[in-house]
Amino acid sequence: MPVKPSTPEETFFAQQELERKRSLALAREARLRAEERRTLKDRHWMRCPKCGMELLEIEHLGHKVDQCSACRGLWLDAGELETLTAAGDSGFLGNLKRVFWD
Repeated sequence: MPVKPSTPEETFFAQQELERKRSLALAREARLRAEERRTLKDRHWMRCPKCGMELLEIEHLGHKVDQCSACRGLWLDAGELETLTAAGDSGFLGNLKRVFWD
């Protein structure tokens, strides 16, 4: 059981030690979170969200999109749908845009 400090000087050093331990614990937690994030990114990078197989970058309507090598699904990164719909407002993608944003 920890002993309670009895003098102001002991209290000061106990608080300093507590702050040091707290900052070390926070730094360790941040390091572990960053490591876990890197691990997850490495494990899922360019993998199909549906079946887990490898994604291949292909050219579609002049834009690069990701296509699954197994299930042939197309996957878009952030902003790619907007660029595709801007290129073809009158076709299928334009209709898709109207369904979701209008």
